Amino acid sequence: MKRLLILGGGTAGTMAANRLAQELDLDEWEITVVDQSKIHYYQPGFLFIPFEIYKKRDVIKPRRDYLAPGVQVIFSPIDVIEPDRNRVRLQEGGRWLHYDFLIIATGTSPHPEETPGLLGSEWYHSIFDFYTIDGAVHLARRLRTWEGGNLVLNIVDMPIKCPVAPLEFIFLADWYFHEQGIRDKVKLTFVTPLSGAFTKPKAAAVLGNMLEERNIDLVTDFMVERVDPEQKVLISYDEQEVPYDLLVTIPLNMGSDVIARSGIGDELNYVPTDKYTLKARDFDNIFVLGDASNVPTSKAGSVAHFMVDVFVPNFLRYIDGLDLKPTFDGHANCYIESGFGKGILIDFNYDVEPLPGKFPLPGLGPFSLLQESVTNHWGKMIFRWMYWHILMRGRTLPMPAQMMMAGKWS
Repeated sequence: MKRLLILGGGTAGTMAANRLAQELDLDEWEITVVDQSKIHYYQPGFLFIPFEIYKKRDVIKPRRDYLAPGVQVIFSPIDVIEPDRNRVRLQEGGRWLHYDFLIIATGTSPHPEETPGLLGSEWYHSIFDFYTIDGAVHLARRLRTWEGGNLVLNIVDMPIKCPVAPLEFIFLADWYFHEQGIRDKVKLTFVTPLSGAFTKPKAAAVLGNMLEERNIDLVTDFMVERVDPEQKVLISYDEQEVPYDLLVTIPLNMGSDVIARSGIGDELNYVPTDKYTLKARDFDNIFVLGDASNVPTSKAGSVAHFMVDVFVPNFLRYIDGLDLKPTFDGHANCYIESGFGKGILIDFNYDVEPLPGKFPLPGLGPFSLLQESVTNHWGKMIFRWMYWHILMRGRTLPMPAQMMMAGKWS
């Protein structure tokens, strides 16, 4: 009996487990998923909770319900990975799990404690986040009674989960305060360490123009050194200051602590990974999927989906003794909710930045690339159903994992 161990039962880990349960002979393979939580979160939905579009109940499901019957699941924090001995120790009872192949899908999470002044008495009073379920719920309560002032959204550093989510939040805030009839009482400011509104030039130009049209201030190249919660001000390393009344922050994102404890990660606890094959660089029987890797693409659900799509057939080749193919191209496909019932779609990979055009069918779409449309908004909203009923069930979508140039123009 060969043992496949998957660390992390989030988006990447669940898809990989369910897809491989369909492909491997379960009389010969034992597939085990380890996760510390019994709850599976639809993380893209956190964005909508502060604006009361979604409730907490809309984004949570029992994790066990979304793992195939042939997949074993263990609920426990992970203490350490010992790759030289092909084993993992759990915190629950100090139990050891041995493996023949390991998939690390331990994700990434915000660490507000890494920025002086960010995590303290003002956390969930004048400082909030929406990258956690608790943060999103607390922020919803605060916005419900907020009467206006200076709302600042800041990104501490890159990379972060879903790099378009901060932009979506500020666009939705503009819509939300219009709906509440207090937009004229609210100053919105988007503070980023990037040199523009986004990481890619063409998209940054389009999104920057949208911020300007909505009277949202954009502060670029701002590297937060500390927060002064008493004076309510962000302070950069070069002593620039941005005042706020209400701060919505995206803290430093880091990989799992178990990666650091195991000595297999970089300075941000991401596992060095071959960006084309998704094999851990230093280990021949370890693969890294989703946000846990250091590959230079977006840490987003769509990327995890495309990773799994190319990983599964490659893994089947590999266990048969064949070489891995360099099949992952960094493909990311993201809807950007822009408020007022519209959205934008971007599609890009390692080498090609987001371009205008139509997706997935050239000339027809139905989705417009790098352009606002009502159809894109509904694509975003329908995705929650697709996530629970298609992707998490291990079913495939009728689209290639590699990015297509058809329908795009520069």
